[in-house]
Amino acid sequence: MEGRGTGQPGADRAAKYIADRFAKLGLKPAGDRAGYLQPIKFKVEQALGDSSFKVADSAFVYKKDFVVVPPLPAASIDASGELVFAGYGVTSADLKRDDFAGIDVKGKIVMLLGGKPKNVDRAAWSKAASPQAVFGKLAAGGAAGCVLTYVTARETQPFKLVTVYLSRRRVSLADAPQSPVKLPPMVVISDAAAEKLFAGAGSTFAEAKQKAENGEFVSVALAKQVSISVKLRREEATSSNVVAVLEGSDPKLKDEAVVLSAHYDAYGIDLDGTIYPGAADNAIGVAKLIAIAEALVKSKTRPRRSIIFLAVTGEEYGLLGAAYWVKHPTWPIEKVAANINYDGIGTEVWGPLGYLIDYGFKHSDLNELLNGVVAAQGLKILPDPSPEEEIFYRSDHYEFFKKGVPSLYLIGVPAGNVLALMPKAAKWLMTDYHMPTDTIQPDWNWEGARGLAVTGLVAALRIANQDSMPAWKATSPYNRPRGTNLPPPPPE
Repeated sequence: MEGRGTGQPGADRAAKYIADRFAKLGLKPAGDRAGYLQPIKFKVEQALGDSSFKVADSAFVYKKDFVVVPPLPAASIDASGELVFAGYGVTSADLKRDDFAGIDVKGKIVMLLGGKPKNVDRAAWSKAASPQAVFGKLAAGGAAGCVLTYVTARETQPFKLVTVYLSRRRVSLADAPQSPVKLPPMVVISDAAAEKLFAGAGSTFAEAKQKAENGEFVSVALAKQVSISVKLRREEATSSNVVAVLEGSDPKLKDEAVVLSAHYDAYGIDLDGTIYPGAADNAIGVAKLIAIAEALVKSKTRPRRSIIFLAVTGEEYGLLGAAYWVKHPTWPIEKVAANINYDGIGTEVWGPLGYLIDYGFKHSDLNELLNGVVAAQGLKILPDPSPEEEIFYRSDHYEFFKKGVPSLYLIGVPAGNVLALMPKAAKWLMTDYHMPTDTIQPDWNWEGARGLAVTGLVAALRIANQDSMPAWKATSPYNRPRGTNLPPPPPE
């Protein structure tokens, strides 16, 4: 399926495959126009490999020294000008700071630091250093371009990995609003490239960076001519969610439904022919979805509520397929009892299942229901081991949360010493996550995957058969009616 990239032919083949499986199981179509598919229109853009960044006559290497960063310009563009270094690009009366003092950005290529100084008020800095504030000032000042130095926010995101992500296709919903501010072209560079830009400046980039971190003023004209050339490809594309339903047995409750979801997209095929298979993330989740459907179809009794099987596209580009479905539901959203979502990095196949990770279980009475299921399986629930990764907000269940639908995000890990798995997970995130090496491995333990499928199956049955729909906890910020259009609460 060539990595099932949103808007690529491989994704269309994958959607057809899933729809065919649903049809062979006897599930009813629940997409658009009495079919299994829910087509979605997308915009696709990508900076091409012949984009360039040069200082004088010396060219930097794309994806090694630099990469173009979003928001991408409206069309291919060339920009050049004198290079000026403006520290963090922050102007704030509250912080008594003006990184643009003595710097005229008009017609210049402006180099900015990532990160922040030490011992600065976090709230004041977040406001003054927001992208809107910094880049808005550059745009208003007539800057010709921007060069950002990369700061590693997490160990799992080194520069060489981030360039891979930033150079990929960018996909958005067709009706996504354009930025009201016309920004100059921007590139992000490595520390090694930054040192070359500082050559002859009287100090090294490392020295300037350390001074800036200590709160010193470091802005200076670097007296070099640099140029940025951004070559773009833009196109429109269509990709589809796949939706099927097993009708419930209760004459009244069958109008309500439990949605089981998993995203089938991965990063597809790149311009150079590289394929990103996405086996752990998230073909294995779709496999659980189909396996649960098969088990329920073969069961002698049917659940009281209906069960919807939703395989979504566009997750890797911002939960787009799920966001579209909850906005344009093919089942009344106010009658969606709950969502159970499968996604992850495949930790459940590293051994027999022992634990589930708690990603937002506390928000609804699904917490107590899931505790009962887990106890029956002889499993345990562990708190989120890496809250700084904000995994709760990074999969399709979150779109249901925002719409007022109680949800469960099921990620499992093997029995045994969980802390001993952390180095393995960290290594996998750096070497295989969203990479061509995310393929089925010979040491995968399929009992772990089956165990997590059972968790979702039994939880879905209990939700479908109980008298009332799940309810939010009164203390949850997501305690809103199903179908709400209120903005989501801020991250905790």
